[in-house]
Amino acid sequence: MPRISIVIPVYNTEQYLKECLDSLIRQTMRDIELICVNDGSTDGSRAILAEYAEKDERIRLIDQPNSGYGRAMNTGIDQAAGEYIGIVEPDDYVSLTMFEDLYSVAATDDLDLVKADYLRFVSNLKAETRTFKYTHLSDRQEDYRRVFKPRDEKGSFFFVMNTWSGIYRKDFLQKYAIRHNETPGASYQDNGFWFQTFLYAERAMILDIPCYRVRRDNPNSSIRDPEKVMAMSREYDYIRGILEKDEKLWEEMKEVYWRLRIRNHNATMNRIAPEKRKEFLKEVRQEILEGISKDGFCPEDFSETDFQLTKDLERGRYIQVRQYTDEAERLRDTAEYRIGRAVMWLPRKMRDAFRFIRT
Repeated sequence: MPRISIVIPVYNTEQYLKECLDSLIRQTMRDIELICVNDGSTDGSRAILAEYAEKDERIRLIDQPNSGYGRAMNTGIDQAAGEYIGIVEPDDYVSLTMFEDLYSVAATDDLDLVKADYLRFVSNLKAETRTFKYTHLSDRQEDYRRVFKPRDEKGSFFFVMNTWSGIYRKDFLQKYAIRHNETPGASYQDNGFWFQTFLYAERAMILDIPCYRVRRDNPNSSIRDPEKVMAMSREYDYIRGILEKDEKLWEEMKEVYWRLRIRNHNATMNRIAPEKRKEFLKEVRQEILEGISKDGFCPEDFSETDFQLTKDLERGRYIQVRQYTDEAERLRDTAEYRIGRAVMWLPRKMRDAFRFIRT
């Protein structure tokens, strides 16, 4: 039995797939298996997977008709033979010691799950360079490298959400029947899986080392798809359905649920196409206000940050502010902006020096 089964759900990612697979087959932990689920790819992805599977016996290639991310992930998890299960997206890659680092901690501390910090990156193809940004799962150092039970420390539900920077004990996933939502064509189906792992874990840990490299420049990423603006709502309907199976569990977790739902709507607002935001805000605002009222909350029960989306909509300014922000971000990526910054470097230094002398 391999120590770790790594599930890679693949759909039309031929441009990035080799880098992903290279980072996995070169892992310092050799006792792994790679379960590549080809979800009906129509580009050259399957040929790449077959090429790598022929060279490395640890790679298992599974073909299925295109069924969506959730189904592909569940297929891979069902086929996994490892003690722990990891997840890697086919347009990302990982540090060469990632799974050895995670497993050594998980085995030593008998963990249901362990997760680590990660790096976001974007590529400049012309310059052949990459820009990385470190992302902490928590902004509190004391949250790291200690065993905790998420339901006893509900602040942990507000760590940065992802499923791919960690590993999960397979027996733990099976015990609680933790699965991905399989709604065809939907996105954000990792949210439900993530929520369930934190809901049921007895022993969890986060590590302050950046193991995973997540791409933020794939134009085909689901977060860039303007047609999936309401997918997050459907995913949180799925999470609510899980919680409501147990009345006591729902009462215990409903405030956490609503804070996460609102927070993720805010995140979605920043991802979707500008022309979709007005429609999105109109539907989501009504959904939130009706839902929290039904469950015994009101907007004042949430912080200014939690409820910024709805507050800004009421003031009629959110869309305008976001359009200005989007334009500023676009300009910062242009050559003209960088040249201008370079030209103004000396005048800025002289101005700062003059201010220092005057004080």
